[in-house]
Amino acid sequence: MITTRQFLQIAFAGVCTVAFAQSASAQGTIKIGELNSYKMQPQFLDPYKKGWEMAIDEVNAKGGVLGKKLEVISRDDGGNPGDAVRAAEELVTREGVSMIAGTFLSHIGLAVTNFAGQKKVFFLAAEPLTDKITWQNGNNYTFRLRASTYMQVAMLIPAAVAAKKKRWALVYPNFEYGQSAAENFKTLLKKAQPDVEFVTEQAPPLTKVDAGAVVQALDDAKPDAIFNVLFGADLSKFVREGNTRGLFKNRTVVSLLTGEPEYLDPLKDESPVGWIVTGYPWDKITTPEHKAFVAAYQKKFNDYPRLGSIVGYVTFKSLAAGIAKAGSTDTDKLIAAFKGLKVDSPFGPFVYRASDHQATMGAYVGKIALQGGKGVMVDFKYVDGASVLPSDAEVKKLRPAP
Repeated sequence: MITTRQFLQIAFAGVCTVAFAQSASAQGTIKIGELNSYKMQPQFLDPYKKGWEMAIDEVNAKGGVLGKKLEVISRDDGGNPGDAVRAAEELVTREGVSMIAGTFLSHIGLAVTNFAGQKKVFFLAAEPLTDKITWQNGNNYTFRLRASTYMQVAMLIPAAVAAKKKRWALVYPNFEYGQSAAENFKTLLKKAQPDVEFVTEQAPPLTKVDAGAVVQALDDAKPDAIFNVLFGADLSKFVREGNTRGLFKNRTVVSLLTGEPEYLDPLKDESPVGWIVTGYPWDKITTPEHKAFVAAYQKKFNDYPRLGSIVGYVTFKSLAAGIAKAGSTDTDKLIAAFKGLKVDSPFGPFVYRASDHQATMGAYVGKIALQGGKGVMVDFKYVDGASVLPSDAEVKKLRPAP
């Protein structure tokens, strides 16, 4: 039996709840959850955060989306898949975000992809490159911005074939991204050059490369060419040890990501001249949209952009465009809007494919040279992501049934 006092307490609580909801609604914000390995990968993710902050400021300065400002609630995932899923859960249940964006490492991106599919939450994977996010482990709730591992390897294959080298060695970090890159390279190169031989593979743990041992093992195999997938501090150690021991002398080296400023800049005059790389020659791209981005970025941060800056910026510009097209933050409407969504970026316009939810934003391919005592990309070209993606029919074989 409810007493009068209990009834009044319940009624008062109900009034407070309604008042709180009305107050939250009156704030007029669209909450976006964001998570990333900021402490573990600052080289890439400090510029990434600046990029998305700039995008949010630009969108909100123009009145936001659907008459509401965008609000980002960010969490560090600690570089751990379990922590990432817990952070995603907290963003959805406690913070009430309408969608999730971010992640950097491939195995963490996969964990959040799985979370999004199970919990039916919209997730835009910004940086993780593993093909599984949009193919083998793909789901209706997950989209991805950056050119995938397969795409970037495919961009490098023409140069690898043109080198006409038979004996190849591979070095890659021993986790999902590195393993995927190595398998894609072997498959695509073997298809284009059937007589190729892979004489050794070195797969050190992520962030724990024993550069001396790896370089010695590669040199002992006497390869004609090397395919490298190391990045960050692992890359710096590998390059310095390889330079010291003459590993790269008279050998073709094809390398993922090494042309990105966040990884090239720390090497300074030790940068490996002649490597064929994917990357971002920020100071040499002369298109109007890119020059406008660089000018705005430098004005805001008194610094030059890295590739992370582009990724962070375009991730949140994509979300704003998707919400506007959907006319709502409803998950199903947002998914429908993202299928075929066209987005303008500093690299030019691209689309999110309906078939696999992969963006067609491309990447730059070129060679490393030394200019002014530091490594830069030269002889580069932009490769449209759409040109290296499999057809919709092929994608159907790769993705699980809805």
